[in-house]
Amino acid sequence: MMIGKRMEQALNEQIKHELESAYLYLGMVAYFQAEGLDGMAGWMEVQAQEEIAHAMRFFRYINERGGRVELKALAQPQKEWASPLEAFRAAYEHERFITGKINDLLKIAEEEDDNAAEIMLQWFVTEQVEEESSTKRVVDLLARVGDSGHGLIMVDRELGTRRAEAAGAEGRSA
Repeated sequence: MMIGKRMEQALNEQIKHELESAYLYLGMVAYFQAEGLDGMAGWMEVQAQEEIAHAMRFFRYINERGGRVELKALAQPQKEWASPLEAFRAAYEHERFITGKINDLLKIAEEEDDNAAEIMLQWFVTEQVEEESSTKRVVDLLARVGDSGHGLIMVDRELGTRRAEAAGAEGRSA
């Protein structure tokens, strides 16, 4: 069954959103590195890699369904934040935005009676629960430590333990 034009266009737009997510998180990598917070930079680098894997999951899906991938121009990401807490708050709000976009895609799939797209999108629904939860957890940690330099160093060290093992596997179509 070939993908419908409306779903194809919406998924191409989602590829753009996923790549803009990666671009935003790479901007945060640069910010954290400039601030000497290598653990936070590493955490965001893994996040950027995951977003690229998400974009590729949509990319492959469009092709598998006989559609045409159309890459769109990306917006320049923000590069400065008032604090690490503000950067992670921005990441959390961005993940909430992406969750809304995934929900919009599900509505289109339902309206178009596109069962294959609905099934594929369920993976992203579950993924967004994890994405929001992990960024909110860091926001809460950073809010708790406040202006404590020692606390910031401890959070930075903890975030530096995140590894990208799963990032490559999750980019594969189911």
